[in-house]
Amino acid sequence: MVKLTERQRRFVEAYIETGNATKAAIMAGYSKKTAATIGAENLIKPNIQKAIKERMKEIEASKTATPEEVIKFLSSVIRDEMVEEVVVNEFIGDGRSVARIMTKKSSMKERLKAAELLLKRYPSRADADEQALRVKKLAAEVAELDKGDVDEQIVFTFDREAADGI
Repeated sequence: MVKLTERQRRFVEAYIETGNATKAAIMAGYSKKTAATIGAENLIKPNIQKAIKERMKEIEASKTATPEEVIKFLSSVIRDEMVEEVVVNEFIGDGRSVARIMTKKSSMKERLKAAELLLKRYPSRADADEQALRVKKLAAEVAELDKGDVDEQIVFTFDREAADGI
């Protein structure tokens, strides 16, 4: 954590909120007469720059779903625990309708999509076995190549007449 005075901490928060150094300085408690100068000076101070960057990272991290949250969400969709509100128009006669908000559970299509997305995060046992088999096969091929004649060389010939026709 960056070492800041109380006023500088308020400046950082106000600057993130407004994006305006002068307004942030006033909101932080600096005088209106010196706010523009103090605001500009604060923005070039390394400790305040660092504090702004750190705070922005904190804000962004709190807004971004973690992998655990994504997995829990997808699982709740698959288990049909999620409901959403949708607007429906109901015909009430005489060419009139009324809009109502209703709750709706996830459709089978949405649940299948959630299952598909969740399975992408967890390889199945068959996939893991197939991968292990590939690794063994490649290891055997490498061992076979290592047993071969080290002095063996591959010779390429160059046919100038054939190359001219290309």
